[in-house]
Amino acid sequence: MIAQGIALGDDAGRRTMETLEGLKRKIHSAQELQGVVRTMKALAAVSIRQFEKAVESLAHYNRTILLALRVAIKRRSGQAAAQDSAAEGLGALIFGSDQGMCGQLNEQIVAHAAREIDATGVAADRRTILVVGERAAARLEAAGERIDEVLPAPSALAGVTPSVQEVLLRILDWRAAQGIDHVMLFYSELLGGASYEPRTLRLLPVDRAWLDKLQREPWPTHVLPTFSMDWDALFSALIRQYLFVSLYRAFAESLASENASRLAAMQNAERNIDERLGQLQAQFHQQRQMTITEELLDIVSGFEALKEDTR
Repeated sequence: MIAQGIALGDDAGRRTMETLEGLKRKIHSAQELQGVVRTMKALAAVSIRQFEKAVESLAHYNRTILLALRVAIKRRSGQAAAQDSAAEGLGALIFGSDQGMCGQLNEQIVAHAAREIDATGVAADRRTILVVGERAAARLEAAGERIDEVLPAPSALAGVTPSVQEVLLRILDWRAAQGIDHVMLFYSELLGGASYEPRTLRLLPVDRAWLDKLQREPWPTHVLPTFSMDWDALFSALIRQYLFVSLYRAFAESLASENASRLAAMQNAERNIDERLGQLQAQFHQQRQMTITEELLDIVSGFEALKEDTR
């Protein structure tokens, strides 16, 4: 009788120990995942600030380019005006991400770009679409849009400039080989915190209304600067710099938005893991207390049985 009671107690103890070991493994896995999430959250926060600083620095350079354009336009009034025309061919650049865990960023920018591209009225066979980021490309293909080329998204700030130069070469190829003069950018702009919005920028042709507005703006001093180089060469060089700045900003804003979205996703994941970890730890402590209680009851039962046998 005693042996049978001890055997039953051992079986119950083994089952309880297996349950406790299983809970320990789950707690350990949750703690490891918590560490990974915290690391990714920290990296995203650092990346956001790097790209934000790049955009801030770019604003000063952009102001210099705009001032130089104003000088050139004022010196040759009317000759810088670009002629607006209906787009016969369209080049579209869509900025998404290669990495996951960035919320709805790719879905939002792809949906926005698809609407804007359709609104141009350009036939599908006259569209040339370049997508930055494999995940955005997959979303666009799922929406039924034909993609001509996919470029990898830069993983760090140092990779932005080479990517901009590569995209500029693609645009030159479009103009030379396909006669595409209308180019549009679709990217996400960081608004602050973890919020962002899809943006559209008409890169080419240069907006005539924008040039007219620059020409009308008063010069900040009483003396208008002058220049000695050929006007056409100067204006072309300034427009190239404007294109570079616009593309660089699109890359930087998109990457900042991606990391902001990832930061928000990691914060949500961390809260869920903390909640789950609390539940597992409470369950472990409760199970451990039950184990101790069962062991004490087994000892008492065994002692009572032993007393009965010795009588």
